[in-house]
Amino acid sequence: MNFEEFKNKTKRIAVIGLGYVGMPLLYHLSKYFNCIGFDIKKDRVEELKKGIDSTGELEGVNFLENNIEFSYDETILDEANLFIVAVPTPIDEHKLPNLKPLLSATQTVARHLKKGDVVVYESTVYPTATNKECVPILEDISSLKACEDFFVGYSPERINPGDKVHTPDKITKVVSGCNRETAQFLAKIYGAINNDNIFIAESIETAEAAKVIENTQRDLNIALMNELSKIFNIMGINTYAVLEAAKTKWNFLAFEPGLVGGHCIGVDPYYLTYKAQEIGYHPEVILAGRRINDSMGEYVAKESIKRLIKNGKTILGAKALLLGITFKENVPDIRNSRVVDVYRELEEFGVDVDVFDPLADREEVKEEYSIELKSKKELKDSYDLVILAVKHKAFLEDIDKLIGYLDKDGVFVDIKGVVDKNKLNGKTYWSL
Repeated sequence: MNFEEFKNKTKRIAVIGLGYVGMPLLYHLSKYFNCIGFDIKKDRVEELKKGIDSTGELEGVNFLENNIEFSYDETILDEANLFIVAVPTPIDEHKLPNLKPLLSATQTVARHLKKGDVVVYESTVYPTATNKECVPILEDISSLKACEDFFVGYSPERINPGDKVHTPDKITKVVSGCNRETAQFLAKIYGAINNDNIFIAESIETAEAAKVIENTQRDLNIALMNELSKIFNIMGINTYAVLEAAKTKWNFLAFEPGLVGGHCIGVDPYYLTYKAQEIGYHPEVILAGRRINDSMGEYVAKESIKRLIKNGKTILGAKALLLGITFKENVPDIRNSRVVDVYRELEEFGVDVDVFDPLADREEVKEEYSIELKSKKELKDSYDLVILAVKHKAFLEDIDKLIGYLDKDGVFVDIKGVVDKNKLNGKTYWSL
């Protein structure tokens, strides 16, 4: 673990997994080190070789000018001495951790592991997963001993898709290692890209736990806002007006209600609750928050239907326009999108739903959710229901046109409360 050998580029760093987490990290590392970008997806590697990043995270950046060699051929990993694993860790249909991508990546790394090499994980896991799930695989396949022949660390990713402010070079990076020397080595590697803004956790398990609670905390705070929204809706009080008043207090946490999807907030808590139940503790608050947030898509759809009925609309065959399907605004990322829950529930009522999202990839949406996205030219002249599900900048800039799709006695649903209801000219408006 000689940092100078990486600094003078005689040893190479390989980032395994070139998605929303791996590619931005690789880009910043490649400014200082000799790097390999590896992904099993051939199409992803080929687009990156052309300087194209379809995730939009490196939009306008010429990452090809740096020290990166892209490949989907794992033999290139023979040339690496530091392996950074940044693959997805989703949940399955039963809301249980799906470690298959992580374990598969670990097997790949193990086949190319050499004495003195370092493996660091960035993927979100439950505490103990690195040492209990990954290290045995590394040892078994490589026939090497962890923390003697090779070394292991964990450094939780903190990528926020679409966020151009909190990038890897501008945030505090948590690192940990199987021993102090490994942790200090990783502090130098990551410190090179963020001016040594490093926090060394006392153990790998501590770093794993820190990552998983960051998003669990956010999930619970949003769940509280969602529950308050349901209460205030019954009382006829506008939730966002309440929040504007409450935010004037200096220590009020300004969370908002909404659909909670994506690869972090809607997933990570289940990693923690899985581990808690495995050791004999049944978490109540965390799972309660998850139930509330997972129910919001169905809630939005049913509240929309109620207002259509009040306006005298026939529900069977009613036309609805759903604006946005990505999990958050201004990104093409559709992973774990809860907008799909709104779509499915409306379909259950017999509503004819069109979905328009200028950022999402049509083929990806079709493959993942069996939903056919409409182009702007394919939209109908008018709709009984228009739901602004994702506050894309493109939608907000064209909001008058989008409101114009609303039929007489139609209903406009503004999930995030970003539209001035006076623009509706007296038509029905509702938001969380």
